[in-house]
Amino acid sequence: MAQAKRRIVVVGAGPGGLTAAMILAHRGFAVTVVERKSRVGGRNARLDLGPYKFDTGPTFLMMKQILDQCFAEAGADSGQLLEFTRLDPMYRLQFAKFALHATQDIERLKSEVACHFPGREAGVGRFMNYEKRRFEHMLPCLQKHYSTLGSLFSRNLLAVLPYLSLGRKVFDVLKGYFGEDELAISFSFQSKYLGMSPWECPGYFAMLAYIEYAFGVYHVTGGLSEISEKMAEQAVRNGAEIRLDTEVEQILLQGRRAVGVRLLGGEEIKCDDIVLNADFGDAMSRLIPPGVLRKYRPEKLAKKRFSCSTFMLYLGIDKELDLPHHTIYFADDYRRNVEDIFSHRGLSRDTSFYVRNATATDRSLAPAGHSAVYILVPVGNLRSPVDWAGETAGFRDLVVRRWCEKAGLGDLEPHIREEKILTPEDWRDDYRVYCGATFNLAHTTRQMVYLRPRNRFEELRRCYLVGGGTHPGSGLPTIYESGRIAANLLSRFHGVPFTSGNLNC
Repeated sequence: MAQAKRRIVVVGAGPGGLTAAMILAHRGFAVTVVERKSRVGGRNARLDLGPYKFDTGPTFLMMKQILDQCFAEAGADSGQLLEFTRLDPMYRLQFAKFALHATQDIERLKSEVACHFPGREAGVGRFMNYEKRRFEHMLPCLQKHYSTLGSLFSRNLLAVLPYLSLGRKVFDVLKGYFGEDELAISFSFQSKYLGMSPWECPGYFAMLAYIEYAFGVYHVTGGLSEISEKMAEQAVRNGAEIRLDTEVEQILLQGRRAVGVRLLGGEEIKCDDIVLNADFGDAMSRLIPPGVLRKYRPEKLAKKRFSCSTFMLYLGIDKELDLPHHTIYFADDYRRNVEDIFSHRGLSRDTSFYVRNATATDRSLAPAGHSAVYILVPVGNLRSPVDWAGETAGFRDLVVRRWCEKAGLGDLEPHIREEKILTPEDWRDDYRVYCGATFNLAHTTRQMVYLRPRNRFEELRRCYLVGGGTHPGSGLPTIYESGRIAANLLSRFHGVPFTSGNLNC
């Protein structure tokens, strides 16, 4: 008699949960995905405002090869399902007195640097050469699971020790290559992808900029939300069930073993294993029965460091804008702006922000002659003393005004046809993001690798974690990797053979 399929419940249809679901279903597991929202994707979901389409969160893809591998392990070719456009220049970095165009053409990049910082262009070569070596040593460590203390003593992790820049921060590392503050900022702002300050982020994350320059950044036609949509479709083709508008009330336990979920309304779904893709802090606060957690019980969780949050504007505009696909506008006093955010001082009036004008590349996102503009402003999480009910309208006006001034757009207010705002409180209330910390647990050395919540969850048996709150961390490539690591761990546990592009798990 054939053995019954092992039943897996995936809680949350974000990128990590969908990665695990489509891979596990392809390997023969009986997979049920339960998602609270009416659309898959979580923070990677599509947002529709009238005829305008937006990505809720992530807006470009790094390390496309990780995504390609994950689709391949689910029996699909990402190139057949999605249309990718490599962006070059990747983005424009707009300072008060100059703009730098970030290009993968390294000789052209050196010329850009030489134009604004004569004599500093040699730093580009030093940066690319050393960060290449750092990345090649770090990648196997980020792809490995850390379920046991012994995993800390792997050959890969020991080999990377000289490349960790221990005791140094990202800005210090980049200043070492380039000397000039603004030039160092141009290569260190990527620490905000992790929701951290470059003056606080561990030095080894200096490789983030290298990853962009080495492998490029991509737009997906229709928006990056299309990745989650196609993952869901592939999971269903592989035999998974996806239940939308289905909220989990609690994880069911026998002792410390996860055995299923109870939904709002009382329905129970029993399973052999759970893959938990809910926001980590929120899940620990709401989904685990009281008194079970030790390491991550509420009072201990409250002492953890969390990322910053974001203030989001999604604008449907009835005219085409002569702007690049991506622009980052830096505050006049960037360091002061960053300190306001991460020291919880409140809202900075001299603020930095990121603007995506994706209709410059992809006309499917807005009607002809219109633009769909996404503005992201890093702000403090809900530990900051900001009264969002009282501040939202004024801060929105400030951001739009500063953007129009810096971009030379004139008055755009009469042209805004659709608009949506997300504040840190909205991230908490509508998206169930703990503390409104959009990028999850901070990526400090004390909250990374073995010290970050593990993919095979250390607090509960038969429970696996995926998403930005677990190892390897925030960002789409690492979230996809967390889904693959969890799928591989589960497959090994149940003796299901597989071939994986992740050779370290």
